[in-house]
Amino acid sequence: MLTRRIILNLIISMGFTSYLVYEIVVKVIEEEEIGQYEEILDNTNQQIRRVMSDVYVGTVNHIDEIEENLDQPEKMYDIMKRIVERNPRIRSCGISFIDTYYPKKGRWFAPYAVREKDSTIVTRNIGGPNYDYLNSEWFKKGKESKEGTWSKPFFEENDSIVPLVSCMAPIHNKKGEVVAVLGADLSLGWLSNKLQNTIERTDRKKGLDDNIYCFIIDQKGTYIVHPDIKRILRDNYFTHAKETADTLDDHAGKMMVTNERGVYYQNDEEKELTINGTSSCLFYHAIDYTDWSVGMVVPMFDIRVIGYAFGIILLIIIFIGVLVIYLIGRFSIRRTIKPLKRLTTTADEVAKGNFSTKLPEIKQNTEIRALRDSFEEMQHSLIRYVEDLKTTTAQNAAIENELKIASDIQMSMLPKTFPPYPERHDIDIFGQLKPAKEVGGDLFDFYIRDEKLYFCIGDVSGKGVPASLVMAVTRFLFRNVSAHTSQPDHIITAINEAISENNETGMFVTCFVGVLDLATGNLVYCNAGHEAPILIGRGVGQLDCDPNLPLGVLSGWTFTHQEALIDPKTTIFLYTDGLNEAENTCHEQFGDERVIRLAESLLERDKTQPQTVIKNMFNAVKEFVADAEQSDDLTMLAIQYNK
Repeated sequence: MLTRRIILNLIISMGFTSYLVYEIVVKVIEEEEIGQYEEILDNTNQQIRRVMSDVYVGTVNHIDEIEENLDQPEKMYDIMKRIVERNPRIRSCGISFIDTYYPKKGRWFAPYAVREKDSTIVTRNIGGPNYDYLNSEWFKKGKESKEGTWSKPFFEENDSIVPLVSCMAPIHNKKGEVVAVLGADLSLGWLSNKLQNTIERTDRKKGLDDNIYCFIIDQKGTYIVHPDIKRILRDNYFTHAKETADTLDDHAGKMMVTNERGVYYQNDEEKELTINGTSSCLFYHAIDYTDWSVGMVVPMFDIRVIGYAFGIILLIIIFIGVLVIYLIGRFSIRRTIKPLKRLTTTADEVAKGNFSTKLPEIKQNTEIRALRDSFEEMQHSLIRYVEDLKTTTAQNAAIENELKIASDIQMSMLPKTFPPYPERHDIDIFGQLKPAKEVGGDLFDFYIRDEKLYFCIGDVSGKGVPASLVMAVTRFLFRNVSAHTSQPDHIITAINEAISENNETGMFVTCFVGVLDLATGNLVYCNAGHEAPILIGRGVGQLDCDPNLPLGVLSGWTFTHQEALIDPKTTIFLYTDGLNEAENTCHEQFGDERVIRLAESLLERDKTQPQTVIKNMFNAVKEFVADAEQSDDLTMLAIQYNK
């Protein structure tokens, strides 16, 4: 009976596993196929981008030459011809001048060069009453553009099959006035051929019929490129989508024109996209320099057919394997199962927690005996593990409790009531400290004595308990020394001597100490290897600070004394390197430049209150690092002088 159950369970398990493996194989290969098509479309987009970039660069690179020769109108023909000659992608090029720019040339003067079908390049003036470009939309758009723009696709009067698109750039005279528009025409015939060649290579590579096609639409859904040339610039994607009962094709079109790139083949209810009556996958990618998007339609069967084939082959192999396992297993299990029953009974007792239960003796030198011996060793290990776990758990609980107490003590040393002086209107202060571990090595402190604000910020090398002890000593020394002197360099020197003495661990502290005269706004300060504070007032910039050595590095070091006058409504923003050196998951640092940019943004929005500055800085760092673990203590202190 047990043998039958084991074999039956084996068959059921293998059958279920086979089904899962089949689904996984089909899904994995489907994802791989989708990835390959995405890569094909990405490569195609890069090639399109390079061509349009070449046309753009080949056009704007001649602007300086044109502007230097505006006094020679006949030379414009030569320049237009050179532009066409140097870039084989440019079919034609012309420069259209404003109304009567050259009085002798009349109202319209538009030197133009075009590559004929025999590859010869001819030039002529195309401006005139029959071609009044002065009132055209593209001419106005070209004059208004700053660094060049692309026109909408259009057909020439003598060619309604292959559309063109123009790269346009304004031309300025020496006074900076727009006097002409330079335009280089790019035939989209090459783009249609490029997409067709991509499809043909893909079909041949995968051994498929001609089931794939590409198209390009603009933001309004108008076809720019399509296999059916009758639709180009005359038909609209959304018009056809609305005619179908299925709404997924409408949504797919919206995805194309609103997203940069992506893949769409089913909605949240797993209803698949149907195009031309076939379940399909739509790959799309925005084309740089334009408002176009290229799409590739691939039938889902073409994507899944390889997965189906591999899955069926795999199922056949698994079926044969299950049959072999059944025959061999049936014989082996019956022979082995007898001693296993006795071991099972004992194992039940051990599972109940009776680790000292005696195991049965098995004389046969088989895997069951090895299992029995391993089980006995496991018994002994479990007994030892339970005892060790009890001891370790108690120790960890004690350590965590001590660290919690240490963290509470450390935080109690720092100012935590904000605003600290609600009765005063000449000063506003806010500070925040977030340690990387339970306890940290950053500090900040401030107090008012004799109408002067004494403040400091510091960062102890290292983290954890050792850094927190040095932090506590530094904060105590600041309070103690500053109570007897108002000279920051004297305060810094005294702290340095105290920390340097018997500093066997080699720990050091970067520190900034300042004394702000609340009556005059005069700030005297001393910096010991710390980040320079940022002043946010009439502008944004770092306070001029001599770097000096950090505290505890060298006894007897002479620290410099500096002064600055703080304007009213100026916020002094101090921080530790946990701000500018915060790293995201890619190990990219937040950086001083982001700190400055954010400060400038706050100044522009008149949000320079200390609490607002720190909250915005903290949120910006939090968003930047995302899921990355905090690597260092983060401390910020902001002081706004309002007198």
